[in-house]
Amino acid sequence: MSRVGKEPVVIPSGVEVALDGTVIVAKKGSLEKRLETHNRVNIDIEDKEVKLTRVDETKQSSAYWGLYRSLLNNIFIGLDKGFTKSLEINGVGYRAAVNGKILELQLGFSHPVNFDIPEGVEIKVEKNIITINGTDKQQVGQVAAVIRSFRPPEPYKGKGVKYTDEVIIRKAGKAAGK
Repeated sequence: MSRVGKEPVVIPSGVEVALDGTVIVAKKGSLEKRLETHNRVNIDIEDKEVKLTRVDETKQSSAYWGLYRSLLNNIFIGLDKGFTKSLEINGVGYRAAVNGKILELQLGFSHPVNFDIPEGVEIKVEKNIITINGTDKQQVGQVAAVIRSFRPPEPYKGKGVKYTDEVIIRKAGKAAGK
């Protein structure tokens, strides 16, 4: 049985929730998020909570039950507070700058790496820290992963792009021989 699905999802203040057939629509101001649910989950909206229940007792229903509860909770958190990921750039001459809707990265290549910032994501750069904000948890994480993939941190000097809370385990360099 899903431990996640049992918990009701609390609707934050300022967020409006409506049920349109099998689609849950959450709005806060001009922002709107939609979640199309599967037929294996029933949805009940009561006061300030959304409760999800399984249609039957199959394993697949239990999996969808927990999945949709997590997705709905992430939508509410995204509309209320938003999600943030931070990346750190380490290396001599490694820089980042935002020019309009393009993140320009100097990562030790012979050319700058230009990354188009997608809709719904905001990127700020302060010194060597890149901060990614947005309402969609999956999109924020994906953008951070793509930026990190341009130059992942290497284990000898730690140069590259890493998450700020990531720990790079360093390797010893060449030992001096006799």
